[in-house]
Amino acid sequence: MPRDLPLGNGDFLVTFDSRYQLRDIYYPNVGQENHTVGEPSRFGVWVDGQFAWTGDDGWDRHITYEHETLVGDTTLVHSKLGLSLRFRDAVDFDRNIYLKEVTVEDALGRERHVRFFQHFDAHLYGNDTGDSAYYDPRSQAVVHYKGRRYFLVSGSSGGSAYGLSSFAIGQKDAPGKEGTWRDAEDGELSRNPVAQGSIDSVGMVAVTVPARGTATAVFWIAAGQAYEDVRELDKLVRERTPASFLARTKDYWRLWANKDEAIAEHLPDDINGLYKRSTLVIRTQVDNRGAIIAANDSDVLRFNRDTYSYLWPRDGALVADALDLAGYGEVTRRFFFLCGELITREGYLLHKYNPDGSLGSSWHAWSTPDGRLELPIQEDETGLPIWALWQHYDRDRDIEFIRPLYRKLVRTGADFMATYREPRTKLPAPSFDLWEERRGIHAFTTAAVWAGLTAARNFAVAFGQHELAKRYAVAAQEIREAALVHLWDADRGRFVRTISVMPDGTIVKDATIDISLAGIFLFGLLPADDERIRSTMRAVEDRLSVKTPVGGIARYENDYYFQVSSDIAAVPGNPWFIATLWLAEHLIAIAETPDDLDRPRAYLDWCARRALPSGVLSEQVHPYTGEPLSVSPLTWSHAAFVSAVQHYARRSRLIRDRLRDQVKTAGEVIV
Repeated sequence: MPRDLPLGNGDFLVTFDSRYQLRDIYYPNVGQENHTVGEPSRFGVWVDGQFAWTGDDGWDRHITYEHETLVGDTTLVHSKLGLSLRFRDAVDFDRNIYLKEVTVEDALGRERHVRFFQHFDAHLYGNDTGDSAYYDPRSQAVVHYKGRRYFLVSGSSGGSAYGLSSFAIGQKDAPGKEGTWRDAEDGELSRNPVAQGSIDSVGMVAVTVPARGTATAVFWIAAGQAYEDVRELDKLVRERTPASFLARTKDYWRLWANKDEAIAEHLPDDINGLYKRSTLVIRTQVDNRGAIIAANDSDVLRFNRDTYSYLWPRDGALVADALDLAGYGEVTRRFFFLCGELITREGYLLHKYNPDGSLGSSWHAWSTPDGRLELPIQEDETGLPIWALWQHYDRDRDIEFIRPLYRKLVRTGADFMATYREPRTKLPAPSFDLWEERRGIHAFTTAAVWAGLTAARNFAVAFGQHELAKRYAVAAQEIREAALVHLWDADRGRFVRTISVMPDGTIVKDATIDISLAGIFLFGLLPADDERIRSTMRAVEDRLSVKTPVGGIARYENDYYFQVSSDIAAVPGNPWFIATLWLAEHLIAIAETPDDLDRPRAYLDWCARRALPSGVLSEQVHPYTGEPLSVSPLTWSHAAFVSAVQHYARRSRLIRDRLRDQVKTAGEVIV
C-alpha cells in the first residue's frame, strides 16, 4: 500500500497510507528505526454510541498536503456518523514533534459529543520485545520507552485543556489480547496505567460540537532519547500552542519550496506544482546526517522481506544532482561528506548502506562458487558520487567544501576506477548493473565510470595535480574509445546494454533494449544529438513504450519485477517514472524549437497524471490500471522529475533566447 503522506524533518519521519492510517514512525534516522514496523497506529471516532476507525470502510477520503508545504491536509466524511473531519498533520521542521489537528463538523443539525482516540502500536527499535508504557500524571500523557527511545503521546481539546481525557495501556499479539485498540471501540477506555512486553496504547480526547458547527482537538507525539527530552517537548507544545507549531512548519516549508520561481515561466501549473511537491517529498527522505534514502514504504516487506530504507550511493548521487539543480546545495553537502566517510580504503563504495552509515544487507557475493574473490559492487555507485560532486562544485564553486573530499573521496575513488579494468577491452571490469540483477560490463556503468574519472581529472587540475589529472584523463579516454568499439552494435544500429568477455576473449552481447542506455548521454560520454544516441533512444521509445491507455516507458524488455502481463509486445514491462523521464531528458536535450518541447512535455504531463492526489510518485505503475506498484514514494522518481523539469526549463529558456537574438539580428522590434 503506498505511503500517500510522508511528513518529516530529517530526524523524525511519519507516513500515512491510502486509508489514512499512520503506518511508519522513524526516529532518530530517516528510515531507521521503524518503531511501528509498518503496523497501523489507528485513529478512531466515537459519537452517538457508534464507533469507526479511519481505516475502516464507510469513509470518503481525500488525502493531500496544504499547498507547497509538508503539512498534511486530509478530509474524511462519514455519512452514517453524520460527521466531516478535517485533519492537519505535520512533523515540526525543527523539533521532533508530530502533531495532528482534527476539526470535526456536525452534519445532522444537533449538538454532538465526540470522542477521538489515538492509538500507538509500539515496536520500539523495530521489535515488540521488552517495550514499556505508562500513564504519566505529570504530563497527563502516555509515555512509551525502551532503552534510549522515548515517545510521549498527549492531546488537547482546545483552549487551555491540555492532556489526555482518558487512556488505556495493554498487551497485544497474545492469546485473547488482540490489542488495546479494541478497548476503544465502545467509546470508553480502561485507564490501565502500565504494561510491558508486546504492548500498545490508546489516548482519548473529547469535544462537544455545536449543531452545524465545528470543534477542534489536537494530538501530538514527541520523540526523544530520554524522558526529559519528551517532557520538555510536551511543555513547549503547551507553552507555544499546537497551532503555532503547525503555522511555523507551514511557513517554513512554503518558503523552502519556492526557491526557483523561474520554472513557472516555462511549464503549466500542474507540472510546476508537482515539481515543488517533489522537492518537498525528497526532503522527507533525506536524513540530516547525509543519507539519501531510496524509499520508506514498509509494505514492500511483504514481497522482499527487506525494505528500500537504505542509501544506495548511485541513487543518492542522482538525487543529490537533482537537488543541486534545484538550488538545494546545502542539503547535498552532507551526502557527499558521508560518501567520503563510507568509501573503502581500496576506493569503492559498496552495494548499500543503512541510514546511519553502517553497511546494509546485500545479495552480492564476495566470491565466485570456486572461492575466488569477486568484489560485490556496482561500480556506477563509485563513479556517480564523484560525477555529482563535480556538478555541485561547478555550480557553487565552494572550494572550501571540496578540499577535504578531494583526497578522501575523489582521489581514492578515481585511483580505483582507473585500475579496475577488463584487460582485453580496457572497459571497466565486470560488476553488477544498476538494476542489481546481472554481472557484466554495462553501458550505464561504463558511462558512469567515465564521468567519475572525468570529474576526478577536473578536480586534479583545479588542485594543481597535473600528473594525476593526466592519469585520470588517459583512463577516461581509453574507456570512452573502448565503449564506442565494444558497446556499439553496427548491425543493430544502436548500443547494447551489457557485454561479457569470455575466457578465450570472445565478447558476448546482451542486446536487450534497456532505458539504462540513456546513461551514455546523461553523463556525457556522447552528446545527446550524436546519431548513435539518437538511434539508440529511438529503439528505446519504440520497444519500451507501454501500448495500453496507461502509457509510459518500461525499464527493459520483459522486465520481471512486479510483472503483471506476459504480453511483452504491448507491455514490455510496467511503466516506471524514471524510465519515462529519462526518455523525456533525451527529447529535451535535442530540442531546437518550441514545438520540439511538446513531446517531452507530454511525458511530464504523464507523470503528473499518474501521481497520487497528494503528489507522491511510486517506483512504477500498473500498466492497465495506473495504480502504484512497488514502493511509494520512490525518492529517485521524484528526483528524476525535478531533474527533467529543470532541464526542460533551461532548454526552453535557451530556445527563447535564441529566437529573441534572431529577431534582434533581423532588426525587428521586440515588444
